[in-house]
Amino acid sequence: MPKVLISDAMDIIAEKILRENKIDVDVLIDLTDTKLLEIISLYDGLIVRSATKVTKNILDAADNLKIIGRAGAGVDNIDLKSATDKKIIVMNTPGGNTNATAEHTLALLLALSRKIPEANKSTHEGLWEKKKFKGNEIKGKTIGIIGFGNVGKKFAEMCFSLGLNILIKSKTFENYKQDYPNYRSADLNTILLQADIISFHCKPNSDGTSIINASEIEMMKNNAFIINTARGNLVSEKDLFEALKMGKIKGAAVDVFNKEPAKDSILFGLDNLILTPHIAASTEESQIIVAEMIANQFADYFNNNRIVNEVI
Repeated sequence: MPKVLISDAMDIIAEKILRENKIDVDVLIDLTDTKLLEIISLYDGLIVRSATKVTKNILDAADNLKIIGRAGAGVDNIDLKSATDKKIIVMNTPGGNTNATAEHTLALLLALSRKIPEANKSTHEGLWEKKKFKGNEIKGKTIGIIGFGNVGKKFAEMCFSLGLNILIKSKTFENYKQDYPNYRSADLNTILLQADIISFHCKPNSDGTSIINASEIEMMKNNAFIINTARGNLVSEKDLFEALKMGKIKGAAVDVFNKEPAKDSILFGLDNLILTPHIAASTEESQIIVAEMIANQFADYFNNNRIVNEVI
């Protein structure tokens, strides 16, 4: 009987589906790297979310591991090269948390535009500062969406329905832009110069450098917003901090950080910056979906030798 370790918190449906498919399961969350290193050789499969870091050291010790599953889309926490070298299959669950992430991005945009966090804090303090919190409407504004995968597409759909003008930066968008006649393809410079809002829904640069640094921020409108719910360091945290502090852009919202968990960050303490702790994909609905997806994919692999959603 195959044996699988679930090392991050997820909906119980994953464990239930695996057991129903005659797969032995251990659920051990909050493992230290040392403890995971000690026990990983006992397992044929490993299911993670974003907390567990599947490093080269872990994989080197995984003598029996055949498959790693990510209950979610991003696999930045998994050393893909080392997994490939050991012929370990890596799967994810693309699309399972698409709507959740897009909705969170929209929530951040509206919160920025209407100064909701500051207004909430002030009202709780009994200050009733109506004149202080005059916001902006998003209808008629131009948004630059960088990346056009599942989340980028869903978020663009939401934005268009609310009356925004849509610019898309994506290599793949050129292949099917005829299917989206209301969106316009644009390079990064065009987005920097024209967009009132820039939202990230892309992978990081292959060399790990930021897509937006101080020089790119200089090109932006001084009343522009930046939103990042995709990956940490797509925008240089240092340069973003300086830009927000000096008023070079109006505001930003960040759900992902260069180093997580972000217990200490240069971004802390700015009034014109909304921060959330990597929760864009964390809804009750989406967590059930991704847990069910990855468990069924594991059952398909162990019982039918079928590989679904392999990350290459």
